[in-house]
This record gives sequence, C-alpha cells and structure tokens, in this order.
Amino acid sequence: MGLFSEDKGPGQVIIKDVKLECTVCSHDEFKSRKAQLNTKVASLLKLDWANKSAHCHICTNCGHIEWFMEQ
Repeated sequence: MGLFSEDKGPGQVIIKDVKLECTVCSHDEFKSRKAQLNTKVASLLKLDWANKSAHCHICTNCGHIEWFMEQ
C-alpha cells in the first residue's frame, strides 16, 4: 500500500452538509484520497500501519490539498 489509497473523483465533496470549496481558488471539484499520517517513532519501529489516517481532497483547479481527520 502506498502513501495514498482509495482514489476517488473528481467530483464535489460534502462535509457535514456543506459543499467543500477550495480555500485558495474557491473551486468546488476535488479528487479524494485517504492518506496515512506517519510518525517518526512508528516509522523507526516499522509500525507505520498503526498510525492514523486522514481524508485528503485535492482541488482539480489549483492542486491545493484539504485534509480531514477520520471520525
């Protein structure tokens, strides 16, 4: 498994009933991925699989990434 997984999109993203817009260019279409949040200690001990993950939404217009922690 790579750094990013579960690629989705492009498309609009709804977070808590609000349409996501890019904070840089105000575009509303994103590619979505899941990314692992690695830590130095876990990587040193080869326990990367134990780290938390985040949802990343990448603006299809400017490439800015919006990060959201898993709930």
